[in-house]
Amino acid sequence: MTANLPDPKKDGRYSARRLVLLGTTILSLGAAAAIVAPNVNPSAALAQNVTQQAQTVARPTGFADIVEKVKPAVISVRVKKDATPQLSMDDGDNPFAPGSPFERFFRRFGSPDNMPNIPNMPRSPRGRFASGQGSGFFISADGYAVTNNHVVDKAEEVEVQTDDGKIYQAKVIGTDPRTDLALIKVDGKNFPFAKLAENAPRIGDWVLAVGNPFGLGGTVTAGIVSARGRDIGAGPYDDFIQIDAPVNKGNSGGPTFDIDGHVVGVNTAIFSPSGGNVGIAFAIPASTVNTVVTQLREKGSVTRGWIGVQIQPVTQDIADSLGLKKAEGALVAEPQAKSPAAKAGIEAGDVIIAVNGEEIKNARDLARKIGSMSPGTSAKVTLLRKGTEKTVTLTLGELPAAREARASATPEDRDGTSALPRFGMQLAPAGSVAGASSEGVVVTSVEPDGLAAELGFKAGDVIVEVGGVAVKSPADVRKSFTEARDAGKRTVLVRVKSGEGMRFVAAPLARG
Repeated sequence: MTANLPDPKKDGRYSARRLVLLGTTILSLGAAAAIVAPNVNPSAALAQNVTQQAQTVARPTGFADIVEKVKPAVISVRVKKDATPQLSMDDGDNPFAPGSPFERFFRRFGSPDNMPNIPNMPRSPRGRFASGQGSGFFISADGYAVTNNHVVDKAEEVEVQTDDGKIYQAKVIGTDPRTDLALIKVDGKNFPFAKLAENAPRIGDWVLAVGNPFGLGGTVTAGIVSARGRDIGAGPYDDFIQIDAPVNKGNSGGPTFDIDGHVVGVNTAIFSPSGGNVGIAFAIPASTVNTVVTQLREKGSVTRGWIGVQIQPVTQDIADSLGLKKAEGALVAEPQAKSPAAKAGIEAGDVIIAVNGEEIKNARDLARKIGSMSPGTSAKVTLLRKGTEKTVTLTLGELPAAREARASATPEDRDGTSALPRFGMQLAPAGSVAGASSEGVVVTSVEPDGLAAELGFKAGDVIVEVGGVAVKSPADVRKSFTEARDAGKRTVLVRVKSGEGMRFVAAPLARG
């Protein structure tokens, strides 16, 4: 039998009338229930009915099943460090030193207690040791685990606590400060462990961050991949994954999982002007972790390929100066003497555009590509020299230990200096300036608000070449600028030597 219902098109009051009737029906049922069973609370009956209905509704998918599987592999890492001042990290090697760009904008989790805007860590009663804590995760059943270098750096003792509350003493197998990774080991077997992801996550993928924020242990937060390939100024191998999952101090060294339970990254830093979480965190990609940890496990240290060139990015102005179609590649500012690059014939002014057929987009690309290769490996380097493409083959050396760059003393102005009013700087032949070599032209002073200052020139810099032509006097510099302008160029490439090394500066010719 088909019920005869009013036509809603003919009776516009149908919807409202039906709602009223349903309401009435509910009230009638409630009254009837009260008569038949006077001891039953109508509100309780309705609440039970709503609960039953809610249980039949499809529930949103959560992360509980994934967390249940991956959480046992995550550990809390606790360390004791000598707190005496002389053992603090030297500012010359510390990317987090006070005043550094990294220190100003990023905060590490589990940082030493002398970090600005981070609460002091508890000390032992004698005041000799400072304790710290971070996170980590097992990567094998026999007790190998990954954490951050800065978590265990200079640690006197390291212990880990597993998800089931057991505590183990750990040994540091090896560390790699350049990527902020460390490999530790605890004695035992049959530890639950996590696998590193083979594929990089996509922007927008769900991720889970698990760690030990504020020493609470076993905390899980969720978010998405916000960006990839982030350069945050920590070093030449920056290639961070940015996530928006809330992570805080103590999460450092903990894993970021994808929804398949694979580790896509190791949490290492947050963007935090206030010292708290603002939803911008950075993780070291699994591909980097795999490369570094493999070497640490095999030999306790990491060796990287080296070709021996000082490089800088190709800006649009530099590209215009060199006649390049695109502002891509890595510009060779100077090949180091007797380096693989120098032996292969690579020269200052060359732009490296590919290694072993893989395109090099920028200077950071080149550093990562070469750094991921082993010393002794043969590499084919494709470069552009004065608009002509050329390929050279070289054998990679081993990256030397980091050397501290010291700025040279600023020379005083002397008689005979010559001004470049358009650029706002004074020049003098190198031979006439005390303490300078005989090569090039020395910048003796720079106007704070002038174009030279904008371009990064400083007193003490030495101009070696202008437009590919060696200069020995201020007159040579002016002549080269004039010739470039007369040739219709918008910029001219200036090769500059400073205490930090050799670099190129694209100086615009239209101004002044």
